[in-house]
Amino acid sequence: MLMRLFAMLAALLLAANAYAQSLVPFRLITSGQVETPIALQRLSIGAELSGALAETTVKMVFHNPNGRPLEGNLQFPLLDGQHITAFALDIEGEMRPAVPVEKAKGRAVFEAIERRNVDPGLLEVTQGNNFKLRIFPIPAHGTRTVEIKYAEPLTRHERQWEYRLPLAYGQVGDFELALKVNGGSAQPVVRGGLSDLRFEQAEKGWQARFSRQSFAVAGVLNVGVDASTAPRVYRQQRAGVSYFLAEIPVASTPARRAAPRTIGLLWDSSGSGINRAREAELAELDRYFRALGQVDVRLIRLRDRADKPLNFRIRGGDWSALRRELEATVYDGASALADWQAQSDVDQYLLFSDGLVNYGAARFPTLGASQRLFALNSSASADSARLAAIAAQGGGALIEIDPAKPGAAARALLYEEARVDQFSATGATDLVFESRNAVGGMLRVAGRLLSLPGQLSLGVVNGGKTERIEVPLDSAMPDHPLAATTWANLKLRALEADFEAHRGEIGRLGRQFGIPTRETSLIVLERLDDYLRYDIEPPEKYAAAYKQLRMVRGNGLAQNRSKHIESVLRMFEQRVAWWERPFPKQAPKPVFPEMKMMERSNSRMVVDSVVAEDVGAMPSMAMSLAAPPPPPSPAPAPRAGYLAAERAPAAARMRKSSQAEPSEPQIGVSLTKWVPNAPYIARLRAAPADKVYALYLDEKPSYPNSSAFMLDVADILIDKGQRDLALRVLSNLAEMDLENRAILRILGYRLMQAGAPGLAVPVFEKVLRLAEEEPQSWRDLGLAQAAAGETQKAVDALYEVVLRPWDDRFPEIENIALAEMNAIIAGARKPLDVSRIDPRLRKNLPLDLRVVLAWDADNSDMDLWVTDPDGEKASYANPLSRQGGRMSRDFTQGYGPEEFSLREAKPGKYRIEANYYGNRQQVLAGATTLQVKLFSAFGTPRQKEQVITLRLKDRGETVYVGEFEVPTSAPR
Repeated sequence: MLMRLFAMLAALLLAANAYAQSLVPFRLITSGQVETPIALQRLSIGAELSGALAETTVKMVFHNPNGRPLEGNLQFPLLDGQHITAFALDIEGEMRPAVPVEKAKGRAVFEAIERRNVDPGLLEVTQGNNFKLRIFPIPAHGTRTVEIKYAEPLTRHERQWEYRLPLAYGQVGDFELALKVNGGSAQPVVRGGLSDLRFEQAEKGWQARFSRQSFAVAGVLNVGVDASTAPRVYRQQRAGVSYFLAEIPVASTPARRAAPRTIGLLWDSSGSGINRAREAELAELDRYFRALGQVDVRLIRLRDRADKPLNFRIRGGDWSALRRELEATVYDGASALADWQAQSDVDQYLLFSDGLVNYGAARFPTLGASQRLFALNSSASADSARLAAIAAQGGGALIEIDPAKPGAAARALLYEEARVDQFSATGATDLVFESRNAVGGMLRVAGRLLSLPGQLSLGVVNGGKTERIEVPLDSAMPDHPLAATTWANLKLRALEADFEAHRGEIGRLGRQFGIPTRETSLIVLERLDDYLRYDIEPPEKYAAAYKQLRMVRGNGLAQNRSKHIESVLRMFEQRVAWWERPFPKQAPKPVFPEMKMMERSNSRMVVDSVVAEDVGAMPSMAMSLAAPPPPPSPAPAPRAGYLAAERAPAAARMRKSSQAEPSEPQIGVSLTKWVPNAPYIARLRAAPADKVYALYLDEKPSYPNSSAFMLDVADILIDKGQRDLALRVLSNLAEMDLENRAILRILGYRLMQAGAPGLAVPVFEKVLRLAEEEPQSWRDLGLAQAAAGETQKAVDALYEVVLRPWDDRFPEIENIALAEMNAIIAGARKPLDVSRIDPRLRKNLPLDLRVVLAWDADNSDMDLWVTDPDGEKASYANPLSRQGGRMSRDFTQGYGPEEFSLREAKPGKYRIEANYYGNRQQVLAGATTLQVKLFSAFGTPRQKEQVITLRLKDRGETVYVGEFEVPTSAPR
């Protein structure tokens, strides 16, 4: 049974108790009743605090109690400002450090090695400050050890630096904690969890230790250490470059902002909004509106699309009507935070959101010069860099809502703290700020040192006045082991505000500093051979052996594209040869068993002559059994580089005109709608159309991470005419598991099925960024673009499937993409640029019947079966039927597509089935989602398409999909 493990370690870094209470440390999604979840057997945490910076090491030992090896899939958030500094995985009894790699390459390498049952580990950014760790294998009844290090600047609270360590890990077999504080004359103060923890004086500082067995790790540990009132500047040398980090305390004098007359309240009402500290948000609004007294508010809820604005008038600070409206908010759907229009009469926008944009392609609205936008975040799992960028572009700032600091967010809206207005430096360059505002009375700025001595000069607006602050940069600066990576993290934060414009620089910084980013991941490989095979620099310990091995073997890893195209051309020629051959349409004559064996033998020889690797194999047998008709006459040559809209003519004796009279009977396509048997189905189906969504919301808490639940409900809503609500329910898949391409593919398929290709295109664009190494990513995008009317983009995407060499587990997918590409070109209403397409591959091959099967699970084998009116079943075991039904190559390692093609269909019924043959999954997963498309008159003006989505759970399970009915006088 397919099962998939999603172990969500949300406890790593939560901001406060309120955050910890809103998220579950481990989120496990599994449909299996036999397998047992992977357990956290041992947890060791160590932290070292130096000045206003801290580095924390979390070491976790995972135990697999099951009888087969599994992949571990661990997801966790980091707080704003925290960044990964290292990741290591146990290999051959020792912890092997990870190395940086391009993100798409890292995922492709991990999965390629995983299929060989070798040990890889991969740590990657999903979105915002959310991370995913994948390790394989966790052996049956065995353990794996993972070590993650992250660094952070400490927050200032009164006269102390405050270090926070969430401990909501749950039950752990063995737990150890070790804390070290460098410097400080006063004993650190412990607050929150682990009340037994005590600091003792040690050499050059303080230390504390705590250990327990069979311990329920919970709460949040807060440690306060002395904070200096004088500016501190640190330096660090890394790879021949010097960096500095300055921490400058500022006694801020807040200045009251001008009160807005109209506020646009942008309320993120997507599914992830349920995890925000909403009571704390309402409390801050209460303080803010009471302080303003009188203001008009325009409420816009943001989900998969924006709701219509609702207007409220607040007088005397009474905002009770607006509060009731916010408390009644339904949190459902994906996050399309840019899907709203700015209005000129709004003075101030307040965006309450986690910033996790995951839906749609709209760009964030541009505000007027006098308008301001403030982003307010109360979620531990957020895209703080995006929120900060949105606010900065709107002339405002990001404001974090901390439930432990009531009133702070309202004050930040009412008052402007000291902020940097001007800055310059001598002897330094590439200055980056943590914030231009003095957050908590502190300014942090970092940069690259050019020469010493130098000077940092800041112009700070404070209480309506500008003051100059000058900080020397000289040889007296002490070293700090985190100064360089802090600069890199601040630089990345600034660049990620406009990610698309800075992808190259983000990737370079990630690789240079070993930081996981939107463009880079951290990977651990077991064998030196694998580092060499995939051209990945190994850890320093293995660098010499790697270089020597590389010199011996050379660097001949690149594949020759022209050689690949010749291989594709041979496959396409075989398809054309099949398409041009006549096949018998009369019913087969009954024969004696010995004659049947001879007939099968001859039939097999014909199949081999058509689909063999060498087109010229067995030429005499091919000619004697089925001499093909002459090829169609070539169409007139279009103008150079372009192919006008055209229809490839068929052989005259096999086809009539492609233009059929409307009165003539058409080929019928019928689907047997797949009906799940989940317990909620009957209740929802029995409800009136206008009550289904409410019942869905009632059932939803029982299925928070179930894609099957969302798909089933969307089906019912569509059946009952509630399309907009169905699309909202579907969009929840974008929120379900960040950067899970299997779930995103399902979402894209269902949006296409619902007739919303415009929404599907950005979903498939994201899938392509996640898995460029998989041809299905290009094909899915191309088909969605074609459906959305983006024909040129569609042709270009499908031709990428043809051009690129793929892994052997995607056999002959180029042939399927060529059929689709040529059909799109033939049906184009305007001339298309086809100058880059090899003219030998440009030939439309119309079909009476076409069936395509695709699925969402990797390392899985699904089979397409089509039984014709004679009772003959076309399948991987019988790839060419007597009447010419052609089955594509068998996909045994995931995704498909598998394709059945029949040029000329004899009258009668054709039965379509899907079979779950088996899988080689190493993760716990639920049912596999299949999509089956049925085409009649494919590649002609009469083309019709129907789609069905269904799920299979058990190996050997077969489902009836539907049928074609070809009438006696169907047009050709």
